[in-house]
Amino acid sequence: MHLINSISENHRLLSLPEPLHPLVSVVRVGDIKFTDELIWERFAMNFYCISLKKNINAKTKYGQQYYDYDKGLMTFVAPKQVLSLDSPFADALSPSSGYALFVHPDFLYKHPLATTIKGYGFFSYKVNEALHLSEKEEKNIVEIFQKIEEEYQHIDRHTQDIILSQIDLLLNYSNRFYERQFITRKAVNHDILTRVETLLNEYLDNKSSLEKGLPSVEALADQLHLSPHYLSDVLRSLTGQSAQQHIQEKLIEKAKEYLSVTNFSVAEIAYQLGFEHPQSFNKLFKKKMNVSPLEFRQTFN
Repeated sequence: MHLINSISENHRLLSLPEPLHPLVSVVRVGDIKFTDELIWERFAMNFYCISLKKNINAKTKYGQQYYDYDKGLMTFVAPKQVLSLDSPFADALSPSSGYALFVHPDFLYKHPLATTIKGYGFFSYKVNEALHLSEKEEKNIVEIFQKIEEEYQHIDRHTQDIILSQIDLLLNYSNRFYERQFITRKAVNHDILTRVETLLNEYLDNKSSLEKGLPSVEALADQLHLSPHYLSDVLRSLTGQSAQQHIQEKLIEKAKEYLSVTNFSVAEIAYQLGFEHPQSFNKLFKKKMNVSPLEFRQTFN
């Protein structure tokens, strides 16, 4: 894997002029020309990348419906996230355009964004979970890229604060538009919720937890071909609970079943559910139910 350490190195690999600032850069997608194809097979960048690709010549299908959210497509990449590009040189034949913003973490130093940017789950989404924009949404995003591009041309003591405020605005808009996308895709997302319930039921009913341990968000997401962050955000948009909370609810539900209809000891139930230590099971159960497993069982006697 090739690690692209600096924005300057990234510019060279994309056949772009040297950046005007070593820690932040905004470029036009149409100006990018990839070099050294082997690098793009597996690579990571030591900085953030926020990109908008426009003029995508395809409708977006969610479930059985097509939606007119194909004007622009946004992707978000965090530092050191491993990526691969399939045939990047084919982009040279594409009419697509747009912007890419590269931001080194050091540029955020001593600014609230240094912390808040880590709270945006979409930096860990897969490409197929990209943000699809309507024409109006795209206009808002393009204006921000253009303002950053304009500010980037003349660097003075105000440049960093102005660019950071625009990046903050860009992320807030993106967060809003992702929430809209979850609503737009509600039928598809309900299907994800149903599949999560089915997978968890099968896992616990088949005693897979005895062999593999507690069900994990990562394993669930992998089976659904989604990223863990995206799965959690989809479930939260539907139910108000993250994927981890869904797993915990299912564990408690199964534990209550064992406690009410079997003679298994609390320790045996803990191991059946995949807990390595009964104490961990006791702690979770009491947190969720406000009573211990034994106290819950006694209500049936």
